[in-house]
This record gives sequence, C-alpha cells and structure tokens, in this order.
Amino acid sequence: MSDQFQQGYKAPVSKQSFPGTTDEMPDPKPVYDELPGIGGNKVTYKAAAKLRGLKALITGGDSGIGAATAVLFAREGADSTIIYLPDEEKDAQDTKKRVNELGCKCHLFATDLSKRENCKKAVDFAVEQMGVIDILFNNAAYQMMVEDIADLSEDQWVHTFNVNIHSYFYITKYSLPHIKKGGSIINNASINAYIGRPDLLDYTSTKGAIISFTRGLSNQYLPKGIRVNAVAPGPVWTPLIPATMSEKAQEQFTSPMGRPAQPSEIATCVVFLASNDSSCVSGQTIHCNGGVVVNG
Repeated sequence: MSDQFQQGYKAPVSKQSFPGTTDEMPDPKPVYDELPGIGGNKVTYKAAAKLRGLKALITGGDSGIGAATAVLFAREGADSTIIYLPDEEKDAQDTKKRVNELGCKCHLFATDLSKRENCKKAVDFAVEQMGVIDILFNNAAYQMMVEDIADLSEDQWVHTFNVNIHSYFYITKYSLPHIKKGGSIINNASINAYIGRPDLLDYTSTKGAIISFTRGLSNQYLPKGIRVNAVAPGPVWTPLIPATMSEKAQEQFTSPMGRPAQPSEIATCVVFLASNDSSCVSGQTIHCNGGVVVNG
C-alpha cells in the first residue's frame, strides 16, 4: 500500500504562503482517486455511473478535497464547474486536465468568494456553462492559526466568516433557482466544530455555523425534494496545511487511525451524498475524521 495510507504515516512538514499550491508541497503529494484496499493494497476508486450526466458546482475545487471531488465526480460521469482563487490557477488547470482525461468537462472560474458580488458571478458562470446545477459542493475555506483571541485580528475574523460561511449562503441562495427536485447540496464542515480547536477559533466558529446552516436549510428544502448534508473531515493532507499551520501543528497532524486522511477519502463521502445512494439522508453530517467519536 502507498505510504500515505499506512498507519503511522506522517505528512512531511513544510511551509508556504496562503493559499498554498500542490506543486510546492513536498512529496508525496495528496491522493485524489486512490484508496486503501483490503490486504494492504492501494486501489483506484471504482465508479458505477452514479452521477452520469449530472452537473456539479464545486467551490475551492482546484486542489485538496475539492479537486478530489471533481475527479471522482468525473469518474461517476458528472461535469463540473470549479471555483478557486486566481493564485491557484496551476492547480485548477491540473484538475481540469484530470477531469477531461476521464471524459467529462471541467469549467474554471477564478474569483475571490469573500465578496458577495463574486459569488453571484460564479453561479452565473456555472449556469451559463452547464445550464443547470444538479449538485452543489460548498467547499471553499480559509484558516490561519492564532493561539489566543487577544491576538486574533478583527479583520481576520471577518475575512474567515466571509469565505467560510457567508459565501456558502450566497452561493447556495443564487444556485437554488437552478437546482431541480432530486438535487443535492453538500457543505464542508469540520471536526473542529465538534472538538472546539482553540488555535483556529474563527475557523472553528464558522464550521459550527455550517452545521447549523446545513440543518436549517435541509428543513426548508427537503419538502421541495432537495437534500442538504455536510461532511466534517478531520486532518486531511491538502495545500491548506503547510500554508496555514505551524511546524508543531503539522508534526501532530494525525488521527486515531494513525495518519491524516487523503482528499480521496473525503471525496468518496461527497459522492455518496451527491448520489441516489443517500436518497433518504438529509440534514446529516458524515464524520470522515479518522475515528474521532463526536456523537454529533
């Protein structure tokens, strides 16, 4: 099995500026479409045409969990539009190439979702390119470690909320007129909403808001045939880690299963929530966190 899936594996410590890029990460790079198999073998994700012909909008889709989701969606037959920051163009182009190689389309739109008007432009672009939005994956996120609230600037607090929850509201609000009965909305929350991580107070607070947003929106739209769910990952090896976490935090970046997760392992949960396999699941959160029991 690949080292990344072995118990005891530790992702290499590194440092880069936000938002981080896959190219600047040390090897081994994050895994997008492979999974740990029985008997110690690494296996490629096996698709079953679960999303054939569907159209997905993915925020933060250039790398990490968003990119893995776009790749697995493509394996399942879905086209996608991915939204990302202009500084992430190289990763976005790489993701588009992988999706195209799988026989699906991937439309790119670079913008800063911390601004309301850009959220509207992103949705308008997705509808212009795809005609409809069958699946919405709100995944874009900002974090930056600060140990004490006394040192957490007001500007960072506001920016984190603008990216992590306000954009989810705007993107969802603007997308819903284009989502038909049977569509699915998935929001990326975090284990931190349940454990209260102290050095990511603003990030943790937004992730708690995402859980409540998911539950309330599900109660609004399930009667209209649109399901709304969330995933709450634990430690996942993505460019956000070396771009936002201290060396000490990276050294401790693991879970009860003895390693950080790979983006592919979270993307499989998103595929489940996007597909008819989860037809009676709404208002729920999948705790793909490596074994932390949160009872939430």
